[in-house]
Amino acid sequence: MISELSHKYTVKILCNISGVSRSGYYKWIKRQKTITTKDLEDNKIKEIIKKVYKDYNGRYGDRRITTVLKNDFKININHKRVYRLMKVLGLKSKIRKKKKYFGSKKDIIESPNILNRNFKAEKPNQKWVTDITYLKFNNKTLYLSTILDLFNNEIVSYQITSNNDIELVMNTVNNAINKRKLSQTILHSDQGHQYTSKYYNSELSKCDIKLSMSRKGNCLDNAAMESFFSHLKCELMYINDFKTESEVIDSISDYIYFYNYKRFQKRLNNMAPVEYRSHMTTGVAF
Repeated sequence: MISELSHKYTVKILCNISGVSRSGYYKWIKRQKTITTKDLEDNKIKEIIKKVYKDYNGRYGDRRITTVLKNDFKININHKRVYRLMKVLGLKSKIRKKKKYFGSKKDIIESPNILNRNFKAEKPNQKWVTDITYLKFNNKTLYLSTILDLFNNEIVSYQITSNNDIELVMNTVNNAINKRKLSQTILHSDQGHQYTSKYYNSELSKCDIKLSMSRKGNCLDNAAMESFFSHLKCELMYINDFKTESEVIDSISDYIYFYNYKRFQKRLNNMAPVEYRSHMTTGVAF
């Protein structure tokens, strides 16, 4: 602004109005005349960073954006440089909020903790984890029940309703069973009242599923499922102002598709869950 108006007013007056020193202004003028090759390169990279950040709705931080720059734009760059440029641009990924723990419910049938925090699976449908989370919006609440395959962190099945009950859980399980071929699959959950109910245990005993449960009040025993919910809320629920149930349901559907098919993960060799499963199990029925 000072540069543009300097032909009409004195630099001293313009600097006083702008709240900057004259020496600072003249240093800026000097820098404009001595732009380095690195400065020009940084400017080009910043434009690409802004595009990637916008394309992924602010979900990606410096490390994920670094991966996108390397994979999609063939730019060999260190994540520290990306961090510095994002800081200059005022861009950062959304900060996750931890899920609150409200205490366990009285159990009826408690299964042993077979999973025991061993979150690695050698093949699909070997180890599943499941849980329910609440989705708060516009003074209303919906409940999301999901099943995640630990082989590739893929969401195998999900259901959304306004009631946190056994029907929600069973619909999620039945949907997953109808999609996959099971063989001594471990299904791990917390000790919520749905999972410790006689009906749940009775119905799943008819399938080729081994039930596993977290210890009371220990969310880390089901950390993989908690991690997914944390991503979903941070990257979707906390940054949108939903008004209706249909908006929430449609957005959850879109996000889970994005998570399964497009959201690459470092532990999956920077592949998305479905891509990783396809890559690792080509020609193998699942």
